[in-house]
Amino acid sequence: MNDHLQNAPLGQNTGYVCEYDPGQLFPIPRTNNWQGRGYTKAPFRGCDVWNAYEISWLNPKGLPQVAMAEFRVSCESPNIIESKSFKLYLNSFNLSRFESADAVRQHLIEDLSQAAGAAVSVVMQSLDAPARIELFKGECLDQQDVEIEQYQPAPQWLRTLHGKQVEAKLYSHLLKSNCPVTGQPDWASVQISYRGDPIDTEGLLKYLVSYREHGDFHEQCVEQIFLDILDHCQPEQLSVYARYVRRGGLDINPFRSTEAFTPDNIRLMRQ
Repeated sequence: MNDHLQNAPLGQNTGYVCEYDPGQLFPIPRTNNWQGRGYTKAPFRGCDVWNAYEISWLNPKGLPQVAMAEFRVSCESPNIIESKSFKLYLNSFNLSRFESADAVRQHLIEDLSQAAGAAVSVVMQSLDAPARIELFKGECLDQQDVEIEQYQPAPQWLRTLHGKQVEAKLYSHLLKSNCPVTGQPDWASVQISYRGDPIDTEGLLKYLVSYREHGDFHEQCVEQIFLDILDHCQPEQLSVYARYVRRGGLDINPFRSTEAFTPDNIRLMRQ
């Protein structure tokens, strides 16, 4: 285990703090996987989209207030925020009084931006706002009849086919990795959008399933998937978007792309 992670709250017994405490946040330096692949700078742009479903505080009269929130952290920020520490930090609002939801939002922006080392955007959402379950667009890979025996990342399965260049969206609900600290499973759906030579869909499915026993954080898994597809299939354009199932009232949804745009914060069935 990384020495820095030994001090993280993840995987340890922690007390319940219900008075506002930004010191609960635990930043972890990002692992720049691209540095060992011959790139002089990151070959992608993007962000990590977090959703929090359990935010509560007290108004000046002591009446509980509740909300959800969306957070966007640039993939160029120096740090990711360890997810259990994020949950502990949000819990610390529970018995703290604030003048308004906007005051809570301002604290969230300031504290999270300081932990990430870069600006974090925060959008507060009412629980009375309409919710809509959506689907990934494109072709689902999961019904292919494939035989798989390897459950550690196997980029050798990635290859392109002969034929005209295509612009395609492919997705799978079978991505699973494990927390690198606790070993607990992390479940996700992932969408690959690209333009270039057609990618062999059987090999792509086998590659995605090969993460099943891999231990890493959500953000690093998505970056490794992006880099492996970029290196082995060499598309002209590429985006990888994973929507992970929530844990502890938070879901994390990393997006990496060769293009400078941000993804819609859709909500899939399991989320």
